[in-house]
Amino acid sequence: MKFRIGQGYDVHRLVENRELWLCGVKVPHTHGLDGHSDADVAIHALCDALLGSLALRDIGYHFPDTDPAYKGADSKKLLARVMQLVRNEGWELVNADITIMAQSPKLKDYIDSMRNTLAVVMDKEPGDISVKATTTEHLGFEGRKEGISATAVVLVSKE
Repeated sequence: MKFRIGQGYDVHRLVENRELWLCGVKVPHTHGLDGHSDADVAIHALCDALLGSLALRDIGYHFPDTDPAYKGADSKKLLARVMQLVRNEGWELVNADITIMAQSPKLKDYIDSMRNTLAVVMDKEPGDISVKATTTEHLGFEGRKEGISATAVVLVSKE
């Protein structure tokens, strides 16, 4: 059996008059993330980790923000397409670990829903997906509530 790992990172600015989507779950908040798609920073980091594990470039290469087809796109659909690319190459996700950095809102009450949502989209068990959230103790752009960032690490395998 062969294994590969991938790592992803993404960041989006918080703005007024946008919905906040994280790991495919709408989170009530005064601000949302700015971006061409729904700006789900956690799914974008996860897509980059999956693509990176197989050296398939990055999310911007596959779904460019210059393409009007992706304006307002649901990131869950982008993730499903990335999973299909991974499976088309003969690989399967073993596990994923995602960390969301946000001073607010507090995300602990949404973690289970996030894990379940990602599991459905990726056709995996919720136990294969870890989602964590942390503040930055008021440091940096996350701490100043200017934006949210996310990292993701994945392990994929192939027989």
